[in-house]
Amino acid sequence: MVTWAHMANVHQQTDSSDGNAGLISGFAAYAMWGLFPIYFVAMRHVPALELLAYRIVWSLPFGLLILLFRKQIRDTLRSLAKPKTVILLAIAAVALAANWGVYIWAIQQEQIFQGSLGYYINPLLYVLVAVVFFKEKLTPLQGLAIAFACIGVAILTLKGGVFPGISLILAMTFTTYGVLRKQIDVGAMPGLFIEVLVLILPAAAVLWFIASNDNLSWGAYGPKTDLLIVLAGPLTILPLLAFTFAARRIRLSILGILQYIGPTMQFGCALYFGEAFTAAHAWCFGFIWVGVAIFAFDAVRKSRRPVKAASLT
Repeated sequence: MVTWAHMANVHQQTDSSDGNAGLISGFAAYAMWGLFPIYFVAMRHVPALELLAYRIVWSLPFGLLILLFRKQIRDTLRSLAKPKTVILLAIAAVALAANWGVYIWAIQQEQIFQGSLGYYINPLLYVLVAVVFFKEKLTPLQGLAIAFACIGVAILTLKGGVFPGISLILAMTFTTYGVLRKQIDVGAMPGLFIEVLVLILPAAAVLWFIASNDNLSWGAYGPKTDLLIVLAGPLTILPLLAFTFAARRIRLSILGILQYIGPTMQFGCALYFGEAFTAAHAWCFGFIWVGVAIFAFDAVRKSRRPVKAASLT
């Protein structure tokens, strides 16, 4: 999934046909992310760390094809020539890999609800980090939204006896990734490709170690599993492409609301796969959803305010 950091530097167009295409593309991006649990459930027989390595390895050739198609090779090479950019992207890559790995493991451990909760919390945590570390002002409604989220987490921990550690790790790692990417002047696809380049050697080392112990899943479960392994690359890259297409054509406030499609569909997947949904879960998600609604309302309200002339100079 993509954070607000990727949205900050995009140029928005107002053409209605472009807007409709952007809306469809944005919905498609978040729908693909929302359906990720189906893929990872189907791949439960492949260990999470190995599947993470496959996801990284197969993202590289597919990402290269996209760069060639979009004529972004020069942009990527220019970014690779900047040591500071590469270092920041390397740190971001570690946060992204941690997020991917924990999410895959959570799905395989039948913790889809926690995954969904993590991505509901993520935008709220991103605002909190902006306030604490970047001294941005917290609006009263944003503060109320964060308070509702905290109450929800507390209820699940105290009443349900389940500390949502997976949710918080997912939210924190992706927020870390978003904050880092906000500091880097690089496009979404070139940046992701460089991140994959940073991760490719560790991923290859993991696969080599597993293969040396004769436990590699590739070739062990038949062509269906092998095909699904290869699809890990496109499934990683395609939602990002759909997102970047949408981000250039629709308002950020609309894109911000669309981001909740992903965790909502993940929530539905959890119900479909029969995960236990307790009263504590109901109270927790209830408070989270109220917080999200307040947060979305505040974002839309602010986007409709007229821009002062002074702010344009």
